[in-house]
Amino acid sequence: QVQLVESGGGLVQAGGSLRLSCKLSERTASPLPLAPFAMGWFRQAPGKDFEFVGTITYKGTTYYGDSVKGRFTISRDNAKNTMNLQMNSLKPEDTAVYYCVATQILQEVGAPSTYDNWGQGTQVTVSS
Repeated sequence: QVQLVESGGGLVQAGGSLRLSCKLSERTASPLPLAPFAMGWFRQAPGKDFEFVGTITYKGTTYYGDSVKGRFTISRDNAKNTMNLQMNSLKPEDTAVYYCVATQILQEVGAPSTYDNWGQGTQVTVSS
């Protein structure tokens, strides 16, 4: 349906900041405008399940996972079909592969199954 491409991952020391970006584009050209998508982030650490990071609706309402509230901020630019994740006060336990996700039907915000479009992921490593 759509393609999601993440960028901005890398290595940072504990207490530092990192900004991830995600670009949404159509897989095939269409004369119709792109329908509104809610976009969000999940992460997966080695040997662990997907963890909900946060989601932003097309109109800008945000939801965050408990472990990142107050430290991470999601924003989006609908004109450019991009979304950003500003991560501050990073901790070693934030180390994971971060995936950009999108859906046109936002039901259970924190459930991976809600999102039918996933990016390839970008690695974030926080050193202690």
